[in-house]
Amino acid sequence: MTTPDAHEAPPVYLGGPRFQTEPAELYREMRRDHGAVAPVVLDGDVPAWLVLGYRELHQVTGDPVLYSRDSDLWNQWDRIPADWPLLPMIGRKQQSILYTVGERHRERAGVITDALESVDPFELKGHAERFADELIDGLCGKGACDIVGEYAMLLPLRVLARIYGFSDEQGPGLVTAMNDMINGREGALEGQRHLGESMYGLLAAKRAAPGPDVASRMLAAAAGFTLDEIAQDLMVMLAAGHQPTADWIGNSLRLMLTDDRFTASLAGGRHSVGEAMNEVLWEDTPTQNVAGRWATRDTHLGGRRIGRGDLVLLGLAAANSDPQVRTDSGALTGGNNAFFSFGHGEHRCPFPAQEIAEVIARTGIEVLLDRLPDVDLAVPADALARRPSPWLRGLTELPVSYTPTPALGADR
Repeated sequence: MTTPDAHEAPPVYLGGPRFQTEPAELYREMRRDHGAVAPVVLDGDVPAWLVLGYRELHQVTGDPVLYSRDSDLWNQWDRIPADWPLLPMIGRKQQSILYTVGERHRERAGVITDALESVDPFELKGHAERFADELIDGLCGKGACDIVGEYAMLLPLRVLARIYGFSDEQGPGLVTAMNDMINGREGALEGQRHLGESMYGLLAAKRAAPGPDVASRMLAAAAGFTLDEIAQDLMVMLAAGHQPTADWIGNSLRLMLTDDRFTASLAGGRHSVGEAMNEVLWEDTPTQNVAGRWATRDTHLGGRRIGRGDLVLLGLAAANSDPQVRTDSGALTGGNNAFFSFGHGEHRCPFPAQEIAEVIARTGIEVLLDRLPDVDLAVPADALARRPSPWLRGLTELPVSYTPTPALGADR
């Protein structure tokens, strides 16, 4: 990999605390010191490039031939140990759609898109409302709770599991397994195993008795695809739909509870929910950086020489705040949705998946504000902490207080 000139600032370690505490300022400094494409190092001093510029990111994600999703191209594999902590994120020889390219990727993406487009939006909203009410029934009498750990991190997967074809009884176990796997601590491997076994069990059940669900539709449409490919794609969809949506809920509620533009309209101000959610996708996007793309030949990008096989990381949060396209950094984005929060190009988040995430997040926020109208932050705003990750941006917790209210049960 081409190294930066000796006289310029050294590469930035992609894992320092500033990615949690002050990422916007960090990206400004990186852009000042390195330009639109910055050299970074990953765990183990593994080099990569981080794309900070909006136009450069558009160029990378829009050219799948030059910047491939095939991780086998990486020129650093001989340096990567078997226990490298980022292997779950930058895998090799994986069967999921994430690392599939060309016509095979387009075919698999078509199957996923068709299956998700068949989800009835009214049924989806109904499931989201029902599970949101169920979770709030367990919180409303306490007068205080952690909205992230006790609500936002539980809701999306319950809804997704339901529309994928799992029973409601399986939902809580899937939530626990997914969150254990995401946290990467004790129980992570067991959680991963539970998810895998559950997904293969679901596919076996749906082969025997198809239903009006995503898994059944994928099985019916995926002629020529192996069971492993379908299972891997469903697990990728489940993980990609859960954590960013949970952080979208948490980050939006944090904004509404700490910003005077929203606090005055929390009760009954449903229009402000959409405004807060849109602003979060610009200013506090749940997916901060993405790995990645690999250059298929020597090329140039943002004034940098990118070598064949170099890893190019997608700086979604940095690109969203690029001063070249955000000339007035203080201006609100309104209804503008030209952000990179869902990616771009062939490997972007499928449009129906974006719609599903938005329905779940918006419904979760609206039901919470309906049920707990006087909800308020229980700690100083500057005491809120982010999870230690340069990849996903979410709160470790969001403590709130409210007037205790009775559970509604099935009456709502």
